[in-house]
Amino acid sequence: MSEAQALALAADADVVPVAPAREATIAPVPPPSQPCVAVVGLGYVGLPTLLALHGAGSETIGIDVSERRLQAIRARAVDLPAGDVARLGDALGGERLRLSSIPAAVAAADAVIVCVPTPVDAQRRPDPRALRAACASVVEHARPGQALVLTSTTFVGSTRELLVAPLAARGLAAGRDVAVAFAPERILPGDPSVDQHAVPRVLGGATPDCARRARELLAPTTALIHEVSSLEAAELTKLYENTFRAVNLAFANEMAGVCGHLGIDPVEIVDAAATKPYGFLAHYPGPGVGGHCIPVDPYYLLAPLRAAGVATPIADHAMDAIVARPAAVAARALALLRLGGVAPAQARVTIVGMAYKPGVADARESPGLHVAEQLERAGVAVAYHDPRVPSVRTAAGTELRSLEHPEAAPADLAIVTAVQPETQLGWLADVPAVLDATYRLALDGPLHRV
Repeated sequence: MSEAQALALAADADVVPVAPAREATIAPVPPPSQPCVAVVGLGYVGLPTLLALHGAGSETIGIDVSERRLQAIRARAVDLPAGDVARLGDALGGERLRLSSIPAAVAAADAVIVCVPTPVDAQRRPDPRALRAACASVVEHARPGQALVLTSTTFVGSTRELLVAPLAARGLAAGRDVAVAFAPERILPGDPSVDQHAVPRVLGGATPDCARRARELLAPTTALIHEVSSLEAAELTKLYENTFRAVNLAFANEMAGVCGHLGIDPVEIVDAAATKPYGFLAHYPGPGVGGHCIPVDPYYLLAPLRAAGVATPIADHAMDAIVARPAAVAARALALLRLGGVAPAQARVTIVGMAYKPGVADARESPGLHVAEQLERAGVAVAYHDPRVPSVRTAAGTELRSLEHPEAAPADLAIVTAVQPETQLGWLADVPAVLDATYRLALDGPLHRV
């Protein structure tokens, strides 16, 4: 696509394109104090990022290739904390926020932030297609003077491969014609106690001047920016963070098994160990690890290392244990059913919680869903209750819909995997057996743990 065509598409996207600068350098023309910023990808990271920049006074352009997602944003039918939903409503009612599904709209911005998902496939192999497509589009429509910041969790070396090198092939050198940086997201969905502005941001630039431009861009969104020496250092920081959490969560589940063998409450042990003011970071056991980060991101570290023959046994074993955890929950459920004299083919099980954790409506990599799939394979009739997740589809293609009144659905066993803040659990007292995979319930009656 030619530059003229790109700018024409940007105009069609209800944005005002900015003509390319004549000087192929950043230094002589400082960026505006309130730049126009385009955010590419309006998911759980991109939309809060857009709102933070808008709240700081910037002109903002939200870009997402999904018209369905844009419609949901315009209708405010999005999974955000109440405060962010209110801020979204204010932004939609003003003149400094525009939404577009046309990638060429980035040409109208002084800065571009890429926030697209980086999932894994069914075989746990990284699937960076969305990221590659987004970066290719940003490169195609980039113009001199822009600052380009990648935030998506990805392979070490991706920013250089997907932005710096192809920009150079277009004649746009990082640090001279454009600024390129990597600043991984640190969003914590579903936890209103964490103020995202207070969370420090790690940043690495392709050059010192690139880092300076990115720091100026992101400064209004965070209280502290920690600058590292390179793009690759920033990329590895994010992978290290989430692999660290994966290893510790796998160990927490392992220790829960040890506690069960010894007849000791694992949560009591974690809470007691956490009183030590140094050298210990509390991680709690559960039904598995879901969402878009911990069960996914470590593979962007491990896959290229495996291909290069670099051994990572601790991280490898941790990820294997995380993948296997829902199957262990399902096996425990089947054992409890048999103990109660109910064969799997005649069993009815209700799962409490289909979101990957409380406080969100996101079922990606949900432990509850993986447990349901394991039980489905064993012939068990599975139902679930989650007021924030109206329906899910299992790997076998079965559509499950949330029970509005779980107390009215006969069940031989209930499995608790995630308790939404609004979920009522009194009805569990009437279920013959309850498997608490959260380790947090205190109920009268037969309560079991994994």
